[in-house]
Amino acid sequence: MPIDPSLPLIDLHHHLDGSVRLQTILDLGRKYNLSLPACTLNELRPLVQVSTPEHDILAFFEKFKWQTIGLVNPDDCRRVAYENVEDAAMEGLDYIELRFSPFFMAETHKLPPQAVVEAVVGGVREGEQDFGIRANLIGILSRTFGADSAWQELNTLLTCRDQITGLDLAGDEIHFPGKLFVDHFKKAREAGWHITIHAGEVAGTDGIWQAIHELGAERIGHAVHAPEDPKLIEYLQVHQIPIESNLTSNVQTSAVADYPSHPLRFFLEHGLCATINTDDPGISAIDLHYEYHAAESLAGLSNEMIHQAQRNSLRAAFLTLAEKNEVLKKHQAKQ
Repeated sequence: MPIDPSLPLIDLHHHLDGSVRLQTILDLGRKYNLSLPACTLNELRPLVQVSTPEHDILAFFEKFKWQTIGLVNPDDCRRVAYENVEDAAMEGLDYIELRFSPFFMAETHKLPPQAVVEAVVGGVREGEQDFGIRANLIGILSRTFGADSAWQELNTLLTCRDQITGLDLAGDEIHFPGKLFVDHFKKAREAGWHITIHAGEVAGTDGIWQAIHELGAERIGHAVHAPEDPKLIEYLQVHQIPIESNLTSNVQTSAVADYPSHPLRFFLEHGLCATINTDDPGISAIDLHYEYHAAESLAGLSNEMIHQAQRNSLRAAFLTLAEKNEVLKKHQAKQ
């Protein structure tokens, strides 16, 4: 097994609204008499989950409609949040950061976004209590809705400011570049939040530079195009700006051609603080253990590289030093 059992198992890039159980989709579909494309788990699975690469990321995004179709009221959002924490605990994770867009979760059934935020916070905190795992929340601004909508989404998230650890920017990177959201992230930093940005997943390296210098990114999600700019690689290495790598989703969205082409190995060979994560496990039909095995068997990482990625995850976590030590101590006590 490539995972080092002496180190905590941590998922830093995990979309709560891209990780809804198939059974929950069916349950909510039956509860609300929704028009689902299938009536059983086996029939639903190939329609909701990705098994072969899509032609681009927008085709992958289409699968999200089944993740949110059952969110008819805030209690459903609370259930999904709670189940995300439960699943992380059942998998043996020690710490997870769950990110979500309240506007995206609210969109299908026109829910009040404020109620969505409160429900997600409540579900995650209840899950922490019940399952003994540490979980932090990262709010997402959905760039695809535009800059004006992002202000509304940001202000909604800020109403639960003390329950949220950081802010992310996700969605259509090509048509809604980071330059549209500079003031949004200035306000988030002033609120004391950490910043992570989806950048360099589909667009080029300019978006990564912009995320760092203008949005204040402390971590970068994906960054698969980073190797195209040697100066950027040097900057990421010198400043040890963590990268949230997601092997399977990058293959499935055709952000990379295949597992051996993924830059994760390159990042680690060049001393970057790269980590291994799941992204949207409800769509990708994977978990974190799968991603670590894929890193070894499909992406060609050595055990030492994989262990380094584990160490990087603890280092990159949006936790204080004391909290990181607590995660490590709690993990070691389980061994």
